[in-house]
This record gives sequence, C-alpha cells and structure tokens, in this order.
Amino acid sequence: MNSASSHFDLCVIGGGSAGIGAALAGAREGLSVLLVEKGDCLGGNAVRGGVHSWEPGVGGNVFPREIYNRLREIPLATAVWSIGRHCCWPKPNVPKFPGGECVVDPTQSYENTLIRHGTQAYADEPRMRERYHGVVFEPDAYARVVEALFLETGNGTLWKQATFQTAEAVNGVVQSAQIEYQGTLRSVTATTFIDATADAFVCRSLGCSMMRGVEAADRFQEAGAPKKADSRKINAISLIFRTTPVASPAIEPLDPATAASDASGQKNPPAHVVEYPNGDRCINMLPTMEGWEFLDYIESGSDGYSRAYAECTHRVRRFWHYLQSNYPEFRTYRLSWLAPALGVRESLRVEGEYILTEHDLLAGLSGQTHPDSIAIADHSMDIHGEGHRRSGELDEPYGVPYRCLIPKGWKNLLVAGRCASFSHIAASSCRLSRTMMDLGHAAGVAAAIARDTQRPVAEVNPALLRKALRQQGTQLDWPPKNLCHNNH
Repeated sequence: MNSASSHFDLCVIGGGSAGIGAALAGAREGLSVLLVEKGDCLGGNAVRGGVHSWEPGVGGNVFPREIYNRLREIPLATAVWSIGRHCCWPKPNVPKFPGGECVVDPTQSYENTLIRHGTQAYADEPRMRERYHGVVFEPDAYARVVEALFLETGNGTLWKQATFQTAEAVNGVVQSAQIEYQGTLRSVTATTFIDATADAFVCRSLGCSMMRGVEAADRFQEAGAPKKADSRKINAISLIFRTTPVASPAIEPLDPATAASDASGQKNPPAHVVEYPNGDRCINMLPTMEGWEFLDYIESGSDGYSRAYAECTHRVRRFWHYLQSNYPEFRTYRLSWLAPALGVRESLRVEGEYILTEHDLLAGLSGQTHPDSIAIADHSMDIHGEGHRRSGELDEPYGVPYRCLIPKGWKNLLVAGRCASFSHIAASSCRLSRTMMDLGHAAGVAAAIARDTQRPVAEVNPALLRKALRQQGTQLDWPPKNLCHNNH
C-alpha cells in the first residue's frame, strides 16, 4: 500500500452530528480542517442509522437551525412535526395505536422544537401536545446539505470512505493519525485532533481511560444507578425502517429466510412512527435488540455486526408483519427501506476531565456551578430495553461542561459525540443529534481559540470559549438571553 502525509490545523475523525459541528465550526473560524468519514456520506446515525428526526430540546440554535433552513429550500426535504396518536391516550383511537405517532404540522415553526422539559411525560397529554414538536428530514438531502456547508467554507477537506487505523502520541500530545484513504495509508498531522467517532476509535487507540455500561451507584452516587456495575447493560439497539403508501391494501408475506428464522422470545414493542413530508412513515420498534445481545454478537467474531444486523432484519420484518396483521391502517403501506446501519444509542465513553452525571441533569442550570458549560440540553433520561427508566423527564435544562470533551491527561485531543465523558444515565439524555452537534461546534471553536492563543486545546480559557459561542448564537442560558440566529 502506498503512503503519503498531510498536515492540517484540525483533524476531525467521524462525520456524524458531532463531527459535522466540529468541522464546520473550525473551518468557519479559518482553520484548515480535515474531516474523515468511514461511510459514503456524512450524517452518521442521522442518515445511515435511520434517525431522520430531531426530537424536541433546547439548544440547536446555530448549525441545526441553519441546516433546517437550507433543507426548507428543497421540496419535501423537511418539516416540523407534532404528536398525533399515542398508546397512552387510547380514548380517540379505536383500535389503540401501537405506540406513538408524530405527524407533519405546517402550523409549527422550528422555534417550537426548541424545548422539552417541564412535563410529566405521557401522563400529561395537554402539556405534551403543547410542547412536543420536532423536525423530520429526508436523509439524502440532509447529507448533501451538510457536505455543502462544510465545503463552502473553502477551508475544508473531506475524506469519505476513509478508515482510521491508529494514532501516535508522546506525553499527552497526539503526533499523527494513520488513515487509509483511496488505497493509500496516509499519515495526518494536526495541531488539534477531535475524536467524533461513535465508538471512540481514536481515544481507544491512544489508550484513553474508557467507560462502558451501567456504573454502580457508589461510583457517582447516582440515585438511579444499580448497586452493582454491569458493563454489558447498554442502551438498546434499533433497526429503523421506512414504509411507503400503496394503492391496494395488503399484508406483505414474510420472506422465506425470516419465516425460517428463530422467533422465540421476540416481543412486539411499541412503534415510534414519524411521518415524512411526502407521506412515507419512518418506524422505530423500541427497541429491536437489547444492548447485551448486541455486545454478544459484536464480541463473537469479525462478522458479529453483520450477524446482528441480519437478526435485527428478521425482527423488523416480523414486527412489520405483526403491525399489518393487527392494525389495518398499516396494510395501506409497504416496507420500502431498512436503515443500512443499526441505530446504536450507546457504546464506549471516554473518561474526561469531568464526567457528566445524573446529578447534573437533576440540578439543572440553576443548581450547577460549572464555569465552562458550552452546551445545554433538556432531553429526558431515556434508557430503552429491559429494566429501562420510565420517569426521567427533567424540570429544567442542564449544562455540559467543556471538560467533558477533554480526555483525562490529554493536551491536543478532544472528544465529541456520544462517546464523550458521560455516565450511563447522563448519556441517555445527552446523546441526541442536535446536542451532539452543539458539542462538536464548541470543540471546533475551541480549536480556533487554541490557535489564536497559542495554547493547547485542553487549556483553552472557558470564558473566551463561552463568549465566542454566545456571539455565534449558541444558547447557554435558560431562559434564553441575548439569543441571535446567526447563520453566517
């Protein structure tokens, strides 16, 4: 294999929501930025994982808003949704809807999607209907928009279908990363590196301290944690699928492979159904596979992921057959698409200079004292699968400290995305796409401040970072203060 070398101000590895935020922020600050993505398009879970919907939540005021506005220029590419039917509210539904439904609502604006907290979840129907609005988008259009935004900066280099191999470091400073791209093993040097991979590949390569699964209650004194730690208990997995209306109602037969597969023990969980602007439906069975099952597959051999995907495919097809057999309205649709990647909510997490915990979520901004909060969130503590929490709604937003992005002991390395420094419980809230993009945004701006002040990114003054983020429109307070809608 040939070899080559390249140097950049900032190297971002991973092109999901956090990586997009980091790369776009750094490039707009004038850094030369390399964005490395192993897939054939940007977007990560939001595109290949089928998560084509942003749930309601604070933050999301800068890059997500800009992406939404660009998508609105494309016919049928995006819409705001409101809650329709729900199995917890069966009165108007005969028969009872098999889960929850989000329907396109032209009366709502993007602004109305920027809050979640302050309800009692589905026990509070009037408040839920008033407050819960989100964004649905077409994945291909989303991928095109975010790529265009990055390349339009004139400072960005994008390597798609590129594979991170390893990294080298000395005394807490990353020296280089080895990346396979277009048949060439390339040695990339950079002033700052950001690990935005879903599974913390860069940090793992460098030997950073990692966390996985449920921590014991005595580690962080979290009231919601169990007495014993369990590294195999991770948030459950989903394989999301899409259905398209048909003229002639029918129940689609099971394919022979699914019919012959082992269906013992499969349950029919609630369905989360989101309407697309063109009338299709995005359906997520909550969940498709338990987290520990997924780990069993992954650890069973090199083909573990493909076998887990195959099993999830059978479960989805059986679930779709169940929906069509028991709920006639689904017979007016056909199964048209399976997400090419599993929707993984949780994997390994990096131990950072600060670990966000349940205490932060429950304290909220009014009870936190962090001088370095660089994003806010208010999603519920939301753990899917066996033994999940059922009452995790929050009373107010909380802040995420910059220290959560700094792997312990490292100087020119940041981590952004679901693998950042969160406890298992905190990760279940902080993992959503717009929050991840906000974390990436902060990381990219921090890299620029590091350049300007000639300090390692781990030593960036948090006051300077917060000031820069506020100037760009990032929401760091609640209620919002001096909020601008800066789309650059």
